[in-house]
Amino acid sequence: MFKFTILNKGLILFLGLYTLQSCTKNTAPIEISSTHFYNSVDKVTKIMIHDIFSPPVASRIFVYPNIAAFEIIAQNNKNYNSLTGQLKGLTAIPKNKNPKVNLNLSAIIAHIELSKQLIFSEEMITTYRDSLYANWEKTNKEELEASKHYALEVAKHIKKWMATDNYIQTRTMSKFTVNSDDPSRWQPTPPAYMDGIEPHWSKIRTLVLDSSSQFKPKAPPVFSLEKNSEFYKQLMEVYNVRKDVTEKGDTSKEISIARFWDCNPYVSVTKGHLMFATKKITPGAHWIGITKIACKQNNYSFEETVYAYTKTSLGIFDAFISCWDEKYRSNLIRPETLINQYIDEDWKPILQTPPFPEYSSGHSVVSGSASTILTSIFGDNFQFDDDTETPYGLPIRTFTSFNQAASEAAISRLYGGIHYRAAIDEGLKQGKNVGGLVVQKVKMKN
Repeated sequence: MFKFTILNKGLILFLGLYTLQSCTKNTAPIEISSTHFYNSVDKVTKIMIHDIFSPPVASRIFVYPNIAAFEIIAQNNKNYNSLTGQLKGLTAIPKNKNPKVNLNLSAIIAHIELSKQLIFSEEMITTYRDSLYANWEKTNKEELEASKHYALEVAKHIKKWMATDNYIQTRTMSKFTVNSDDPSRWQPTPPAYMDGIEPHWSKIRTLVLDSSSQFKPKAPPVFSLEKNSEFYKQLMEVYNVRKDVTEKGDTSKEISIARFWDCNPYVSVTKGHLMFATKKITPGAHWIGITKIACKQNNYSFEETVYAYTKTSLGIFDAFISCWDEKYRSNLIRPETLINQYIDEDWKPILQTPPFPEYSSGHSVVSGSASTILTSIFGDNFQFDDDTETPYGLPIRTFTSFNQAASEAAISRLYGGIHYRAAIDEGLKQGKNVGGLVVQKVKMKN
């Protein structure tokens, strides 16, 4: 009898401990840090490089998931204002009513889920997402399920809004028609002679701009092959800069700058009978990388990081629409085509000429916009080491401010031999106007 009692007491003690452990297991809150957001955006960037998205389309892949994440963290947060009513057509996301939801966790999940719907290689992001889910489930399954449910609600809401931006319609619009009878008009360039990409991008709904032509730059110099004309002088500048750079050698400052800011997502390489492509980040992705550097340098929290990424991506997105509106309006021929036709048939630019019209310079417009927004967030004279291009074998470059980086990105197009000076100077002004409007009109932080 005595042994039986002890045994039962032991059994009772065992069952009690088991019950206690069952109650306490999986109840720790899931911690979400800025590193989670960095990693999520970096993963999407790598997939975009793999899938080879054009620069304008890449800007769209960045901005919508960022907006979804920001709208979630802006709920019930006195430091942030919702973008509802501030961005064209955006209505309020569903309100969270479940106290078990971790809003930061929902924000990162919504970012991942919406990104997955915008890229081609969905399995790559699905594998990444599932590995995160497995870890979070071990920590707190109930919190994960509640947060996931809410994140999917928000992602669905943003996707519905996103679907009205005319992107789907532009997929079926006609290809760009080359006017070979007019010597001033753009023509496909070697080595791939690709069609002009995204000729209808100006029809994409802007988020902050009144219209795609709101900051229409002044017209480029009048096309002329007269040696005293402004246009011909700018053409010869491109030609002569290339010659000067060649004499200095591959280690010259100009070549280093040109290659650092190349950011061409698809470069065709021909060796004998073999043609292959090298892949890199887009201009927008480079500035998203700079945003990460600034956030890390300032030890930004998760909420602050989402805010900085979102605001910068708004400016990049509208900058591409503004730039592409002008590109296919002026439809200006590239320096490489004219130099090969009229000056030197063996001349080649340092960088491969991208497949779209020349004016204005896309990198100049995007850099002007992004640098203006980042300056508004982090201040002027913000020194940073830009290691964005190290995965592509390029060294770190140090800048004393975002504006200095933007100016260098712009002039890199002249050093690279792919833009006239007017496209660079006017493009930078155009971009700063776009970024300035985002800073002026979009009030995200109190």
